[in-house]
Amino acid sequence: MTVVVLGGAGYIGSHAVDQLVQKGYDVAVIDNLITGHRNAVNPKARFYQGDIRDRAFLDEVFGQEQDIEGIIHFAAFSVVPESMANPLKYFDNNTGGMITLLKAMKDHDIKRIVFSSTAATYGEPKQVPIKETDPQVPTNAYGESKLAMEKIMHWSDVAYGIKFVALRYFNVAGAKADGSIGEDHSPETHLVPIILQVAAGERDGLKIFGTDYPTKDGTNVRDYVHVVDLADAHILALEYLKAGHDSDAFNLGSSNGFSNREILAAAREVTGQPIPAEDAPRRAGDPSTLIAASDKARSILHWEPKYDDVKEIIKTAWNWKQSHPHGYGDRGQ
Repeated sequence: MTVVVLGGAGYIGSHAVDQLVQKGYDVAVIDNLITGHRNAVNPKARFYQGDIRDRAFLDEVFGQEQDIEGIIHFAAFSVVPESMANPLKYFDNNTGGMITLLKAMKDHDIKRIVFSSTAATYGEPKQVPIKETDPQVPTNAYGESKLAMEKIMHWSDVAYGIKFVALRYFNVAGAKADGSIGEDHSPETHLVPIILQVAAGERDGLKIFGTDYPTKDGTNVRDYVHVVDLADAHILALEYLKAGHDSDAFNLGSSNGFSNREILAAAREVTGQPIPAEDAPRRAGDPSTLIAASDKARSILHWEPKYDDVKEIIKTAWNWKQSHPHGYGDRGQ
Protein backbone atom coordinates (compact mmCIF):
# COMPACT_ATOMS: atom_id res chain seq x y z
CA MET A 1 0.00 0.00 0.00
CA THR A 2 1.37 3.35 -1.09
CA VAL A 3 1.08 6.82 0.45
CA VAL A 4 1.27 9.55 -2.21
CA VAL A 5 2.65 12.86 -0.94
CA LEU A 6 1.79 15.91 -3.04
CA GLY A 7 4.33 18.68 -2.67
CA GLY A 8 6.73 16.17 -1.14
CA ALA A 9 9.81 18.10 -2.31
CA GLY A 10 8.80 21.20 -0.35
CA TYR A 11 9.80 22.21 3.15
CA ILE A 12 7.08 20.47 5.17
CA GLY A 13 6.41 17.78 2.56
CA SER A 14 10.03 16.60 2.46
CA HIS A 15 10.05 16.17 6.24
CA ALA A 16 6.78 14.22 6.05
CA VAL A 17 8.21 11.97 3.32
CA ASP A 18 11.33 11.40 5.43
CA GLN A 19 9.23 10.45 8.49
CA LEU A 20 7.01 8.14 6.42
CA VAL A 21 10.03 6.34 4.98
CA GLN A 22 11.60 6.00 8.42
CA LYS A 23 8.37 4.47 9.72
CA GLY A 24 8.32 1.88 6.95
CA TYR A 25 5.68 3.27 4.60
CA ASP A 26 5.89 2.85 0.83
CA VAL A 27 5.98 6.42 -0.48
CA ALA A 28 5.50 8.12 -3.84
CA VAL A 29 6.08 11.86 -4.24
CA ILE A 30 4.48 14.27 -6.68
CA ASP A 31 6.00 17.75 -7.03
CA ASN A 32 6.32 20.27 -9.86
CA LEU A 33 9.55 21.65 -8.32
CA ILE A 34 8.37 25.25 -8.70
CA THR A 35 9.21 25.83 -5.04
CA GLY A 36 10.39 22.36 -4.01
CA HIS A 37 13.80 20.71 -4.29
CA ARG A 38 14.51 17.30 -5.79
CA ASN A 39 17.46 16.92 -3.39
CA ALA A 40 15.08 17.22 -0.43
CA VAL A 41 13.22 14.00 -1.27
CA ASN A 42 14.25 10.86 0.58
CA PRO A 43 15.86 8.56 -2.04
CA LYS A 44 13.71 5.64 -0.88
CA ALA A 45 10.57 7.43 -2.16
CA ARG A 46 9.55 7.23 -5.83
CA PHE A 47 9.45 10.65 -7.45
CA TYR A 48 7.14 12.00 -10.16
CA GLN A 49 7.65 15.52 -11.47
CA GLY A 50 4.42 17.16 -12.53
CA ASP A 51 1.54 19.43 -11.57
CA ILE A 52 -1.57 18.29 -9.73
CA ARG A 53 -3.66 20.52 -12.02
CA ASP A 54 -2.65 18.21 -14.88
CA ARG A 55 -5.34 15.53 -14.89
CA ALA A 56 -3.58 13.31 -17.44
CA PHE A 57 -0.44 13.36 -15.29
CA LEU A 58 -2.41 12.40 -12.15
CA ASP A 59 -4.13 9.57 -14.02
CA GLU A 60 -0.75 8.27 -15.13
CA VAL A 61 0.73 8.34 -11.61
CA PHE A 62 -2.35 6.90 -9.92
CA GLY A 63 -2.50 4.20 -12.58
CA GLN A 64 1.13 3.24 -12.04
CA GLU A 65 0.87 3.22 -8.24
CA GLN A 66 -2.59 1.61 -8.19
CA ASP A 67 -2.63 0.36 -4.58
CA ILE A 68 -2.86 3.80 -2.90
CA GLU A 69 -4.00 3.87 0.73
CA GLY A 70 -4.04 7.64 1.05
CA ILE A 71 -2.96 11.06 -0.19
CA ILE A 72 -1.11 13.66 1.90
CA HIS A 73 -1.53 17.03 0.24
CA PHE A 74 1.05 19.82 0.71
CA ALA A 75 1.05 21.17 -2.86
CA ALA A 76 0.05 24.84 -2.62
CA PHE A 77 1.33 28.39 -2.88
CA SER A 78 1.47 29.92 0.60
CA VAL A 79 2.91 33.47 0.55
CA VAL A 80 0.32 35.81 2.09
CA PRO A 81 1.49 39.12 0.54
CA GLU A 82 1.69 37.51 -2.91
CA SER A 83 -1.83 36.13 -2.46
CA MET A 84 -3.10 39.66 -1.83
CA ALA A 85 -1.35 40.99 -4.94
CA ASN A 86 -2.23 38.04 -7.18
CA PRO A 87 -5.26 36.21 -5.72
CA LEU A 88 -6.20 34.44 -8.97
CA LYS A 89 -2.82 32.65 -8.98
CA TYR A 90 -3.74 31.21 -5.56
CA PHE A 91 -7.28 30.18 -6.47
CA ASP A 92 -6.07 28.60 -9.71
CA ASN A 93 -3.21 26.64 -8.14
CA ASN A 94 -4.57 25.85 -4.68
CA THR A 95 -8.34 25.61 -5.09
CA GLY A 96 -8.32 24.56 -8.73
CA GLY A 97 -5.67 21.96 -8.01
CA MET A 98 -7.84 20.46 -5.28
CA ILE A 99 -10.78 20.08 -7.67
CA THR A 100 -8.63 18.26 -10.24
CA LEU A 101 -7.12 16.07 -7.52
CA LEU A 102 -10.49 15.05 -6.05
CA LYS A 103 -11.85 14.19 -9.48
CA ALA A 104 -8.87 11.92 -10.03
CA MET A 105 -9.20 10.40 -6.56
CA LYS A 106 -12.88 9.67 -7.20
CA ASP A 107 -12.18 7.99 -10.53
CA HIS A 108 -9.27 5.94 -9.10
CA ASP A 109 -11.25 5.01 -5.97
CA ILE A 110 -8.80 6.67 -3.54
CA LYS A 111 -10.81 7.36 -0.39
CA ARG A 112 -8.47 9.13 2.06
CA ILE A 113 -6.75 12.51 2.04
CA VAL A 114 -4.82 14.37 4.72
CA PHE A 115 -4.79 18.05 3.83
CA SER A 116 -2.28 20.71 4.81
CA SER A 117 -4.63 23.54 5.75
CA THR A 118 -3.75 26.67 7.71
CA ALA A 119 -4.58 28.96 10.60
CA ALA A 120 -5.09 31.62 7.93
CA THR A 121 -8.59 30.19 7.39
CA TYR A 122 -9.61 31.76 10.72
CA GLY A 123 -8.59 35.32 9.85
CA GLU A 124 -8.54 37.74 12.78
CA PRO A 125 -9.55 35.50 15.71
CA LYS A 126 -12.43 36.33 18.03
CA GLN A 127 -10.67 34.57 20.89
CA VAL A 128 -7.25 33.21 21.73
CA PRO A 129 -6.36 30.38 21.67
CA ILE A 130 -8.26 29.53 18.49
CA LYS A 131 -10.49 26.44 18.52
CA GLU A 132 -11.49 24.34 15.52
CA THR A 133 -15.11 25.44 15.98
CA ASP A 134 -14.29 29.17 15.78
CA PRO A 135 -15.48 31.19 12.77
CA GLN A 136 -13.39 30.90 9.62
CA VAL A 137 -13.25 34.37 8.08
CA PRO A 138 -9.94 34.72 6.20
CA THR A 139 -8.26 38.13 5.90
CA ASN A 140 -6.13 37.14 2.90
CA ALA A 141 -6.57 35.31 -0.39
CA TYR A 142 -4.24 32.49 0.66
CA GLY A 143 -6.47 31.66 3.65
CA GLU A 144 -9.57 31.97 1.46
CA SER A 145 -8.13 29.54 -1.09
CA LYS A 146 -7.42 26.98 1.65
CA LEU A 147 -10.86 27.43 3.23
CA ALA A 148 -12.44 26.78 -0.17
CA MET A 149 -10.36 23.60 -0.40
CA GLU A 150 -11.69 22.44 2.97
CA LYS A 151 -15.27 23.04 1.85
CA ILE A 152 -14.73 21.24 -1.45
CA MET A 153 -13.36 18.22 0.44
CA HIS A 154 -16.43 18.26 2.71
CA TRP A 155 -18.86 18.06 -0.20
CA SER A 156 -16.72 15.41 -1.91
CA ASP A 157 -17.02 13.36 1.28
CA VAL A 158 -20.81 13.81 1.29
CA ALA A 159 -21.14 12.85 -2.38
CA TYR A 160 -18.34 10.34 -2.95
CA GLY A 161 -17.25 9.13 0.50
CA ILE A 162 -13.73 10.59 0.20
CA LYS A 163 -12.71 10.96 3.85
CA PHE A 164 -10.39 13.80 4.83
CA VAL A 165 -8.51 15.32 7.72
CA ALA A 166 -7.73 19.04 7.47
CA LEU A 167 -4.75 20.02 9.61
CA ARG A 168 -4.81 23.76 10.33
CA TYR A 169 -1.41 24.77 11.48
CA PHE A 170 0.29 27.86 12.56
CA ASN A 171 3.90 28.98 12.06
CA VAL A 172 6.19 26.12 11.09
CA ALA A 173 9.92 26.30 11.80
CA GLY A 174 12.99 24.16 12.41
CA ALA A 175 14.60 21.32 10.49
CA LYS A 176 15.46 17.65 10.88
CA ALA A 177 17.80 17.36 13.86
CA ASP A 178 20.74 16.00 11.85
CA GLY A 179 20.62 18.97 9.46
CA SER A 180 20.16 16.80 6.37
CA ILE A 181 16.95 18.51 5.24
CA GLY A 182 15.52 21.91 6.09
CA GLU A 183 13.89 25.09 4.85
CA ASP A 184 15.03 26.59 1.54
CA HIS A 185 12.73 29.04 -0.23
CA SER A 186 13.64 31.55 -2.92
CA PRO A 187 12.78 34.22 -2.09
CA GLU A 188 12.50 33.46 1.62
CA THR A 189 9.39 34.86 3.31
CA HIS A 190 9.29 33.05 6.68
CA LEU A 191 10.49 34.84 9.78
CA VAL A 192 12.89 32.31 11.32
CA PRO A 193 14.97 31.59 8.18
CA ILE A 194 15.06 35.31 7.35
CA ILE A 195 16.40 36.05 10.84
CA LEU A 196 19.00 33.32 10.37
CA GLN A 197 20.02 34.77 7.01
CA VAL A 198 20.77 38.01 8.87
CA ALA A 199 22.70 36.05 11.50
CA ALA A 200 24.73 34.40 8.71
CA GLY A 201 25.55 37.76 7.15
CA GLU A 202 23.43 37.21 4.03
CA ARG A 203 21.11 40.12 4.83
CA ASP A 204 21.97 43.49 6.32
CA GLY A 205 19.10 43.41 8.79
CA LEU A 206 15.59 42.27 9.66
CA LYS A 207 12.41 44.24 9.02
CA ILE A 208 9.67 43.85 11.61
CA PHE A 209 6.42 44.46 9.77
CA GLY A 210 4.03 46.25 12.11
CA THR A 211 4.77 47.48 15.62
CA ASP A 212 1.32 48.86 16.50
CA TYR A 213 -0.66 45.63 16.83
CA PRO A 214 -2.72 45.11 20.03
CA THR A 215 -0.15 42.64 21.41
CA LYS A 216 2.34 42.53 24.30
CA ASP A 217 5.01 44.46 22.41
CA GLY A 218 3.11 45.73 19.37
CA THR A 219 4.40 43.06 16.96
CA ASN A 220 2.62 40.02 15.50
CA VAL A 221 2.20 37.05 17.84
CA ARG A 222 2.38 33.56 16.38
CA ASP A 223 2.33 29.95 17.54
CA TYR A 224 5.41 28.01 16.37
CA VAL A 225 5.46 24.27 15.76
CA HIS A 226 8.47 22.19 14.72
CA VAL A 227 8.36 20.77 11.20
CA VAL A 228 9.09 17.18 12.35
CA ASP A 229 6.28 17.34 14.91
CA LEU A 230 4.05 18.57 12.11
CA ALA A 231 5.10 15.69 9.85
CA ASP A 232 4.27 13.23 12.61
CA ALA A 233 0.76 14.72 12.91
CA HIS A 234 0.08 14.06 9.22
CA ILE A 235 1.00 10.40 9.64
CA LEU A 236 -1.22 10.12 12.71
CA ALA A 237 -4.07 11.72 10.72
CA LEU A 238 -3.63 9.15 7.94
CA GLU A 239 -3.76 6.31 10.46
CA TYR A 240 -6.87 7.93 11.99
CA LEU A 241 -8.62 7.73 8.61
CA LYS A 242 -7.35 4.20 7.95
CA ALA A 243 -8.95 3.17 11.26
CA GLY A 244 -12.33 4.11 9.78
CA HIS A 245 -12.96 7.43 11.49
CA ASP A 246 -15.00 10.19 9.93
CA SER A 247 -13.63 13.36 8.34
CA ASP A 248 -12.46 16.04 10.76
CA ALA A 249 -10.26 19.10 11.24
CA PHE A 250 -7.53 19.67 13.81
CA ASN A 251 -5.39 22.61 14.86
CA LEU A 252 -1.67 21.97 15.20
CA GLY A 253 0.40 24.29 17.35
CA SER A 254 2.32 24.62 20.56
CA SER A 255 -0.50 26.61 22.21
CA ASN A 256 2.10 29.26 23.09
CA GLY A 257 2.38 32.63 21.41
CA PHE A 258 5.67 34.36 20.64
CA SER A 259 5.91 37.88 19.26
CA ASN A 260 8.24 38.75 16.41
CA ARG A 261 10.49 40.59 18.88
CA GLU A 262 10.60 37.52 21.16
CA ILE A 263 11.59 35.28 18.23
CA LEU A 264 14.31 37.77 17.34
CA ALA A 265 15.63 37.73 20.92
CA ALA A 266 15.62 33.91 20.99
CA ALA A 267 17.52 33.78 17.68
CA ARG A 268 20.12 36.22 18.97
CA GLU A 269 20.64 33.94 21.97
CA VAL A 270 20.85 30.73 19.90
CA THR A 271 23.20 32.11 17.22
CA GLY A 272 25.25 34.49 19.35
CA GLN A 273 24.89 37.09 16.58
CA PRO A 274 23.61 40.68 17.02
CA ILE A 275 20.98 40.40 14.19
CA PRO A 276 20.15 44.08 13.56
CA ALA A 277 16.45 44.87 13.05
CA GLU A 278 14.32 47.86 12.07
CA ASP A 279 10.62 48.61 12.26
CA ALA A 280 8.53 48.62 9.07
CA PRO A 281 4.85 49.19 8.18
CA ARG A 282 2.28 46.42 8.52
CA ARG A 283 1.77 43.98 5.67
CA ALA A 284 -1.70 43.64 4.16
CA GLY A 285 -3.70 40.67 5.42
CA ASP A 286 -1.62 39.92 8.54
CA PRO A 287 -3.74 39.12 11.64
CA SER A 288 -2.26 40.38 14.91
CA THR A 289 -2.38 37.14 16.93
CA LEU A 290 -2.66 33.49 15.95
CA ILE A 291 -2.37 30.88 18.71
CA ALA A 292 -3.77 27.36 18.43
CA ALA A 293 -5.82 25.36 20.87
CA SER A 294 -4.36 21.99 19.87
CA ASP A 295 -5.80 19.82 22.65
CA LYS A 296 -8.17 18.14 20.16
CA ALA A 297 -5.25 16.81 18.09
CA ARG A 298 -3.45 15.72 21.23
CA SER A 299 -6.44 13.82 22.61
CA ILE A 300 -7.95 12.32 19.42
CA LEU A 301 -4.88 11.84 17.20
CA HIS A 302 -2.61 11.23 20.22
CA TRP A 303 -0.23 13.85 18.85
CA GLU A 304 2.65 14.55 21.21
CA PRO A 305 4.98 17.30 19.93
CA LYS A 306 8.59 16.74 20.96
CA TYR A 307 9.71 20.34 20.51
CA ASP A 308 8.04 22.73 22.97
CA ASP A 309 10.89 25.24 23.37
CA VAL A 310 11.15 27.88 20.64
CA LYS A 311 14.91 28.12 21.19
CA GLU A 312 15.28 24.40 20.45
CA ILE A 313 13.23 24.86 17.28
CA ILE A 314 15.47 27.73 16.17
CA LYS A 315 18.56 25.70 17.07
CA THR A 316 17.61 22.96 14.57
CA ALA A 317 17.01 25.60 11.90
CA TRP A 318 20.42 27.17 12.65
CA ASN A 319 22.06 23.74 12.40
CA TRP A 320 20.54 23.31 8.93
CA LYS A 321 21.58 26.83 7.93
CA GLN A 322 25.18 26.32 9.03
CA SER A 323 25.52 22.91 7.37
CA HIS A 324 23.77 24.09 4.15
CA PRO A 325 24.69 27.78 3.75
CA HIS A 326 23.36 27.74 0.17
CA GLY A 327 20.38 25.52 0.89
CA TYR A 328 20.03 22.58 -1.46
CA GLY A 329 22.14 24.30 -4.10
CA ASP A 330 19.57 23.65 -6.82
CA ARG A 331 18.05 27.07 -7.43
CA GLY A 332 15.89 27.16 -10.50
CA GLN A 333 15.21 23.41 -10.51
